[in-house]
Amino acid sequence: MKFVHITDPHLVPPGELLWGLDTFERLDACLADIAEFHGDAEFCFISGDLTDRGDAAAYQGLRQRLEAFPIPVYLTLGNHDERESYFSAFPNAPDDGNGFAQQIADTSAGRFILMDTLGEPGSSEGRYCAARMAWLKGQLAGAGGDIYIVMHHPPLDIGVPYMDRIKLREHDEFAGLAAGDARIRHIFFGHVHRMVFGTWNGIAYSALPGLSHQVPLVRGSVAHNYSQEPPMYAVVTLVENQITINADGFWDRGELPDPPKRKS
Repeated sequence: MKFVHITDPHLVPPGELLWGLDTFERLDACLADIAEFHGDAEFCFISGDLTDRGDAAAYQGLRQRLEAFPIPVYLTLGNHDERESYFSAFPNAPDDGNGFAQQIADTSAGRFILMDTLGEPGSSEGRYCAARMAWLKGQLAGAGGDIYIVMHHPPLDIGVPYMDRIKLREHDEFAGLAAGDARIRHIFFGHVHRMVFGTWNGIAYSALPGLSHQVPLVRGSVAHNYSQEPPMYAVVTLVENQITINADGFWDRGELPDPPKRKS
């Protein structure tokens, strides 16, 4: 089975720029590239920070593009999103019964659980209240096979202090549910605007550069908090005993000239 992971488009209203970047131009290029080269994917998901400020026009622009996109797309929210505006733009979007943008997708490879870790307005750290935790517990209990978790905020430190201080606050509680569950094959998250791979409590995880700006690995390596590095999406293939993740820098995929022919 094949699917695509996208994260952190940070969309602003069409015609506006974010840090000098045209966020919709990048989204359009990403979706076009996926449709052209990975049209056989079963689905895509975007792991939060769909918008940068929760603007209604940004959500509307996203909805219009996804309606024309040939592959199903699952969405969840990050700290830059605004839940009410999201549900206004996507009135048929699933929720967990408590008003949070959480859902499951039972696929040919197993159960995907998409968590909503959006916290209080103005806060960048992830939150996962008791109601959401109870929902997650129920979805884990109801899964009959392999489980894949999609969330915006990581439940762990990645070694970038600027981001580690705003990870999921309830990381210990989450670990209490997830750690040691052999059915959980992978956790996909966003938020960190970097390519990160590893294992946590025996569970593999991965994160990607955002479609917008990135976060430098070493603070001070650039003059500000954010950096201009290639945006990427990831193509994930699942087979019985293997998960393969290929990140593609679609935005910076330039051709190189053929090498000069050697003289005989």
